[in-house]
Amino acid sequence: MAKEIGSAEFDAEVIGEKELPVLVDFWAPWCGPCRSQGPIVDQFAKQNEGKIKVYKVNVDESGDIAARYGIMSIPTLLVFRGGQVANKAVGLQNINALKSLTEI
Repeated sequence: MAKEIGSAEFDAEVIGEKELPVLVDFWAPWCGPCRSQGPIVDQFAKQNEGKIKVYKVNVDESGDIAARYGIMSIPTLLVFRGGQVANKAVGLQNINALKSLTEI
């Protein structure tokens, strides 16, 4: 299951991760497609445990992170490798798209 993180943990958990890729789901509770994306992201996290870290960032609560990465539409998924953005997808993605996005 994807872990919810905020501004306080983001740099340590995402930018500081140097070994595993990190998938971050930017979402909001009022966003219909985000609510559909959530279970898919959770399933992906469970299937790939130990291969990738998966987090969710609520853009309403952590707007500073969303602004830092230019998140204009949600859901937006960012893949980080070595602390840098390596890939991005905007809009609802299925499980196969997540595999392609993260190259797992």
